[in-house]
Amino acid sequence: MALGSAIGTGLFMGSSGAIQTAGPAVLLAYIIGGAAVFMVMRALGEMIVRHPVSGSFGQYASRYIHPFAGFLVGWTFAFEMFLVAVFDATAIGVYMGFWFPQVSQWVWVLAVVFFIAAINMVGVKVFGELEFWFALIKIVAIIALIAAGVAVILFGFGIAGHEDMGPQNLVDHGGFMPNGIWGLLASFTIVMFAFGGIEIIGVTAGEAQNPKKVIPKAINSVPIRILLFYVLTLGVIMMIQPWTDITGATSPFVSIFESLGFQAAAAVFNVILITAALSAMNADIFGAGRMIHGLAEQGQAPKSFIKTTRNGVPIMTVISMIVALLIGVVLNFFYPDQVLFLLGALATFATVMVWLVILVAHIRMKREIAREQRLPSEFPVPLWPVASYLTVGFILFVIVMVGIVPDSRPALWVGLIWVVILTLCYFGLIRGQGRKPHYLVDQTEPISVLPAR
Repeated sequence: MALGSAIGTGLFMGSSGAIQTAGPAVLLAYIIGGAAVFMVMRALGEMIVRHPVSGSFGQYASRYIHPFAGFLVGWTFAFEMFLVAVFDATAIGVYMGFWFPQVSQWVWVLAVVFFIAAINMVGVKVFGELEFWFALIKIVAIIALIAAGVAVILFGFGIAGHEDMGPQNLVDHGGFMPNGIWGLLASFTIVMFAFGGIEIIGVTAGEAQNPKKVIPKAINSVPIRILLFYVLTLGVIMMIQPWTDITGATSPFVSIFESLGFQAAAAVFNVILITAALSAMNADIFGAGRMIHGLAEQGQAPKSFIKTTRNGVPIMTVISMIVALLIGVVLNFFYPDQVLFLLGALATFATVMVWLVILVAHIRMKREIAREQRLPSEFPVPLWPVASYLTVGFILFVIVMVGIVPDSRPALWVGLIWVVILTLCYFGLIRGQGRKPHYLVDQTEPISVLPAR
């Protein structure tokens, strides 16, 4: 499910904007950003193994920081999922332009919204089956693209311009860092969006059959997946096609086949990109539903969000997300050229806000363990505490960059307004009704119940 959300349009479409901003140095940005994501996931993993609960990071924020922190991170995660879903729907509109350039983008976005609504109304079983196949298709496609790309670089197969392909393409067009250090730093506002949604692994942690075994295994595979799905894939693409030719008009995953003259392959991969976006939208709506359901159980969302249909569908959550997605249709009608970048920047802000709260909750948990001399965690973060504080600093840096880069600056203002609205809602409507969990089961301690502060 985490792969379904994280490996989506942020990689397949958003990467073109990151490449334009940083050039080949975007590979370095993905490695640095991936390291930060791994630290966030390890922090979340340590808390999950110690306290395996559904809606995990919302519960941890309430327990170790303040009930408002749980309210803030829960609703911000739902906001993030909405933004990413709209981004994915918008990207599908762009992909469809490959075949139907004369049709307005918003028409396809509207069609996608209705299709996703139908899938999510059918039932959990159908949803899960479709998500499995959607995710499998895009993962197999990425691996096939890497293998085919390496073969083309090595053997050429008579393709024109083969002599210009290879690692030299990463430095022949203005150098590895053509836009300087500023281009590299600015690219983080786009790069971090690509990793958004990977924290969904913590939303259903309490439902895992053996979280002490399953969660560490899943989280420890994150670095390999980042190197494979992000760094290696984009590296192969830029070795074949100069980064200066990746304009963003189509996905770089499609333009690479067009540049080689494989129109049929480009069309096939365009279909794969559409399934990848649908997969990400499915995962996003699932994650938002689980989180809002947990908030409702804690009194931090309307009780109507607790109800599910006989098929297990959280009906109010799905309806709310579909209505919210219709806002994306309106945005695509009025701002078809700017909507992708703005949504990406907004989602980046929401994503790093969620990660920041996860890190702070983890740091406070570690301090409590040391202060009260509790047993050490079974899945501790590496390089504690230096790496954790460095990751917090990096996350704060990304938030600052969102405000500094002119094109993404409106996203910071909208994000800050969102935080203000949540603050007013909590202290005006929820405080006294919303509650932090009465306890979290600590599976490390002989004493299994930790009282809430």
